[in-house]
Amino acid sequence: MLDRDLAELYTVTTGNLNKAVSRNMKRFPGDFMFQLNNDEFKNLIIQIGTSKWGGTRKLPYAFTEQGMAMLSGILKSDRAIEVNIQIMRIFIRIRQMLLDNTELRLAIEKLERKTENHTQNIEVVFRYLDELMEKTEKPGLRKEIGYKSPKKK
Repeated sequence: MLDRDLAELYTVTTGNLNKAVSRNMKRFPGDFMFQLNNDEFKNLIIQIGTSKWGGTRKLPYAFTEQGMAMLSGILKSDRAIEVNIQIMRIFIRIRQMLLDNTELRLAIEKLERKTENHTQNIEVVFRYLDELMEKTEKPGLRKEIGYKSPKKK
């Protein structure tokens, strides 16, 4: 999540959130928080439709799940604690949804593999049926049935 989004959730200004983070930079290694580069920020502006004028003076910080958990250690308000608990619960739900979808995807793939085998078996049966139909349609292979009149000389 971006610093401004977290600041809104915690009901603090983005500047105050970033000040608290900068005072505790040792708690935020690169896999907890990073600053967007110019290209990433321009892409973000295009995606969310933000004006280029005004607003952000510095490139925003992006926080990972671990970085947001670390914020609870530096933002001590009751609101910060409530928000962090809710964010952690959301991440847990997202993880569970991903696991459930992964299990479903694997089950579908397994079913598709079974279906492929059944499809191949059905194709073999149809080939044998086609071969049998060809043999029965060839002249000379079937005996004539019924009454034959004697040939006159």
